[in-house]
Amino acid sequence: MIGELLPRAALGGDDVADMYRLFTTHFERVSEYRFRVDLERKDWVIRVRDGKTLLGFTSLQFLRVRAAAADLEVLYSGDTIMKPEARSTTLLARTWIDSVRRISELHAAAEMHWLLLVSGFRTYRLLPVFWREFFPNCTQATPAGVRDTVATLAGTLFGAGYDAHAGVVRFDSPQPLRPELSRIPESRLADPHVRFFASANPGHAEGDELVCWTRLTHDNLTVAGTRMWHATERVPLARTV
Repeated sequence: MIGELLPRAALGGDDVADMYRLFTTHFERVSEYRFRVDLERKDWVIRVRDGKTLLGFTSLQFLRVRAAAADLEVLYSGDTIMKPEARSTTLLARTWIDSVRRISELHAAAEMHWLLLVSGFRTYRLLPVFWREFFPNCTQATPAGVRDTVATLAGTLFGAGYDAHAGVVRFDSPQPLRPELSRIPESRLADPHVRFFASANPGHAEGDELVCWTRLTHDNLTVAGTRMWHATERVPLARTV
């Protein structure tokens, strides 16, 4: 298996078709037109392949914005899609962290932030694995400055679809995860992070997206995140930039 960072513009027609096919296996009520429009807005794609077989991907948009009286450099992304047989590998995490570092270098970004829309508990659960501080979370209230920044940015990106009070985005034509993927097993609710996600985004099964925020900086990495950071310094990844 290989992990790759590619400019979105470098994708060919077959690449996009493969991504859409994988997308349809994870989400319901899908629209190919909306999928392609959303992808066109993104700057980068991270994907995991086994030979020519696509196992997973996520897409990223780099933004320079002014919010809460500060100039910010932001990566915006949605849910990460991975086939079940690839979820146990650390390759996606290593590729993601390596990609963040490379994109930061390309844009000479002093400090990047991550705006993430989450409709599935598995994606949300990655936040505490790799990042020490992220919002919203189960241990502390979101600081007013972060709340204002997220409200400004999400309001700009999603307009009336963003509910600032609930902290979620509700699209006019939601594309919810398939029931077997959105359903949270009872045993997983023993995890405080999963339990928090279920309470913070009670409409996740209908496609509501929880808006999450974190700093993409080395000092904000957990022990596991730091390990991944240094692993990418030792292990060469297939990257196209």
